[in-house]
Amino acid sequence: MDKGLFKIRKAVIADAKGISKVHVHSWKTTYANIVPDEYLTNLTYERREQIWLNNIPNGGVYVAENSEGEIVGFSSGGKERSGKYNGYNGELYAIYILKEYQGQGIGKALVKPIIEEIRGMGLNSMLVLVLEDNTSRLFYEALGGKKLDAIEVEIAGKKLSELVYGWKDIRIII
Repeated sequence: MDKGLFKIRKAVIADAKGISKVHVHSWKTTYANIVPDEYLTNLTYERREQIWLNNIPNGGVYVAENSEGEIVGFSSGGKERSGKYNGYNGELYAIYILKEYQGQGIGKALVKPIIEEIRGMGLNSMLVLVLEDNTSRLFYEALGGKKLDAIEVEIAGKKLSELVYGWKDIRIII
């Protein structure tokens, strides 16, 4: 199988199952030793699938498929949700790629349609929230994201630090 070949497209309802698998696997590989084990153990495809069945129709969800048509990554984004960061109107809500497909340009390819979606709303700025212990924050730094804030979040009773990265002008990313 050639891992170099992948296709990015807008998600459809039928993708919910594939997205939920990537979501759960990514959490288990990315957040092991960061998020409490009990939380990771309790993540189920079914519950995640329900979330994506609700999210996909609202738009702003994209998938990466390998050459065999399997979903190996996804991204979602839209309007900034907290309203706390003046001058940042768009948000990359999530981007997850299966571990074995990371480092091949899929991340950048999945960010692109989110930027187009945000710009389509007439917005030019964006932020993303990422756990401080998650090494993928380096990906956002490489894309030119500037650290705006650090907030405390609690996952399964454990207090964690989440960083907020922002881009004043998303046209510089692509």
